[in-house]
Amino acid sequence: MTETRVPMSGFDDFSGRIWLNSAQQGALPLVAAQEAREAVDWKTCPFELTQERFDDVPRRLRVALGRLVNVPSDDIILANSASYGLNLIGTAYPWREGDEVLLMAGDFPSDILPWLLLERRHGVKVIQIKPRGRIIEPDELEAAITPRTRMFCTTWVHSLSGFAIDIDALGQICRNHGIVSVINGSQAIGARPLDLSRTPIDVFTSVGFKWLCGPYGTGICWINPELRERLAPTKAYWLSMLTAADLAKDLGDVKLPETPRARDYDVFGTANFFNFVPFAATIEHLLKIGLNQIRDHDQALVSRFVNGLDSRYFTVTSPFEEENRSTLVFFSHKDRNRNEEVYQSLRKGGVYISFRGGALRLAPHLYNGDADIDKALAALGQLA
Repeated sequence: MTETRVPMSGFDDFSGRIWLNSAQQGALPLVAAQEAREAVDWKTCPFELTQERFDDVPRRLRVALGRLVNVPSDDIILANSASYGLNLIGTAYPWREGDEVLLMAGDFPSDILPWLLLERRHGVKVIQIKPRGRIIEPDELEAAITPRTRMFCTTWVHSLSGFAIDIDALGQICRNHGIVSVINGSQAIGARPLDLSRTPIDVFTSVGFKWLCGPYGTGICWINPELRERLAPTKAYWLSMLTAADLAKDLGDVKLPETPRARDYDVFGTANFFNFVPFAATIEHLLKIGLNQIRDHDQALVSRFVNGLDSRYFTVTSPFEEENRSTLVFFSHKDRNRNEEVYQSLRKGGVYISFRGGALRLAPHLYNGDADIDKALAALGQLA
């Protein structure tokens, strides 16, 4: 008898509604919600904002994120979005006029817009590779590289199609040519494991509020330390260079550090009690469950939905095969004109998915179980 897959513990029951839209927003774990309330209590009684807590908030988060992607905590850059990391590397890199950046045409806007601004302001040439399919393949990247190519940026999981990109293969091609590889992992990290100590990429950036289940306005960035040494400072933030305790001393002449550390690229306000306290608790919760276990759970839910969808009325447009499959399932009614009607009807019935580019997108995560998938399939069956 097949085991029934139930939601993993530590999350709300959503008042009986079914949230299958983690590609838009992940659910905050209950333990993180409790810690957020405690952080609010600190602010309502400011004497609770001790120096120890002030210092511990970014330290704890840095440690948790370092464990998440298997790099030293001192190499983690605290961010508030994926775009923070993309704009950071674009601003800090030592560009020369005529340098080229390769992108994937049709990628999510956050992976394109920073480079278009760079092109406008600094004369960097942006080349958008039009893939023959939905995502760029290794041979297409190889063919687009020229002596002027300095950087390649793409997404790990394509938000608009559900295809997963082979970042190992693409990253290795970039390494072979001395090109910086930049990966936006927002639609993957948290739903699949990542070991940055082994993956051949140079920059990784992601939001924290989707598959990582953190609050909105959180994120992670990592830059290979060898690359980081070549970057220019982007800002001078006193709290990344000193501590509040230093203010009790005679500071003498205030000076910039000779070589920026990862923390010198942090977003401002890293003792962000309301966001970074629950974000750290969330990452710790995911690590306790295990990223491999979460990946297997999520993929089983994807398989259950894809295999259970009535092919007489609906078509899956995201990949079936594991090689390119992600946790985002794109599907469509055979009559595409009915997709918005299907989306609205599911929503009214308490089943939440997304409507993107004229198609339907379902994105289950660890707080979903087989029963959620079955209810979604049953609701779709009534709309066929």
